[in-house]
Amino acid sequence: MPRRAEIALAAFLVLALAIAIGAGLRHPAQQSVLDQRPSTLLAGPTGSRGVYEVLATLRRRVSRRRTPLFDLMTGDARRPAMLVVIAPEGQLQEAELASVVQFLRAGGTVVAASNGGGITGCLGWRAVSATRRLKAESLAVQSDLGLPAMIEWLRPLSDSAEDESPGRLKRMELSGCEALAPSRVDTLLALKSGRPAALALTFPGGGVARLVADPGYLRNRAWRDTRVPEFMVPLLTPPDPAGEVSFDEYHQGFGHEGSLAFETIDWLAGTPAGWALAQLVLVALVWLAVTAVRFGPPQAVIDVRRRSPIEHLEALAAGLESAAGVETALSLIVSGLRRRLARAGDRPRGDPGQWLAALELALPGARGRDAARRLRRVLTQPGGAERVLAAANAVEDVWQELRPRTTPAAS
Repeated sequence: MPRRAEIALAAFLVLALAIAIGAGLRHPAQQSVLDQRPSTLLAGPTGSRGVYEVLATLRRRVSRRRTPLFDLMTGDARRPAMLVVIAPEGQLQEAELASVVQFLRAGGTVVAASNGGGITGCLGWRAVSATRRLKAESLAVQSDLGLPAMIEWLRPLSDSAEDESPGRLKRMELSGCEALAPSRVDTLLALKSGRPAALALTFPGGGVARLVADPGYLRNRAWRDTRVPEFMVPLLTPPDPAGEVSFDEYHQGFGHEGSLAFETIDWLAGTPAGWALAQLVLVALVWLAVTAVRFGPPQAVIDVRRRSPIEHLEALAAGLESAAGVETALSLIVSGLRRRLARAGDRPRGDPGQWLAALELALPGARGRDAARRLRRVLTQPGGAERVLAAANAVEDVWQELRPRTTPAAS
């Protein structure tokens, strides 16, 4: 393959990869029907990307956290004013819950939806799901905004201690949750049955925990079709509106490691433009693989060998002969031989005939002496163009006599 084609193909692959990465970051894949995670990275009906975008449009400082909560208080990164944990499937570890408790003691604000990965239970409450025995009117909420009904509500752990397993109680004791007691509990939203659906817990250090029973209030469908944003935006605003609101994405399955690759692959496989780009890249790779393989034995190349001085001399003689410059050709042939046999820096002088006679006596072999004698005879006797060829052959014999070949490649 030509080098220019290889460079062009490599540039195309790099450009295609850059486009795929950029598009994957800007346009995440559509949320699968089976994927019910309320993540701010998912744009489906059950995702929460709309929440993030609405807050950003309202000029709130928002960010996504893709690392565990161990360093929520001790990390080098800037500490957020509010931490939002929206009903992750997994549970926070004990050290993470302890870090959240320290965050509340230091005056931070936490918003936990449903059980919040254990935060709701750590603060003494539990999100309870609705059952078929409950009537629809009992799930409706008391609100002038016409908010949709909830499928979960909050119940104190003290009223359901028999439902808790010993292992869970032991984990709560180890995390230090029992040492954090609220100084004030406010009901932000309640069902028509009187059960609390959203609470605000205020702690002595100034920290505030806002518990929302139903994670559906933080999904795209509710923010698009209902007036839920009018109720939730104040809850997602820290006491200082200039503070940063950080959404936990680590426990939603979007950790920092590998997230970029996963988003790019999802975009390539889940969008028409990504699928077309993936096909183009595949075709380019196949073309590169086919053109890079050489089938059959290697082809013989033309052996370019540099001509020897004698060959240059013969070519010069042939050119001068074709130009009818016999005497000039003979003069140049003899002078070229004298110049090559002379010492470095010496210029040939004197009669060429006398020099050839001296050369004949100096040559050690009979072949060389005969060649010098023939060359001197060519210079003195008349003739036509055949004299040039005879002189070139005689010079070659003299040169080979003085510079014998030792190897086949010496010529």
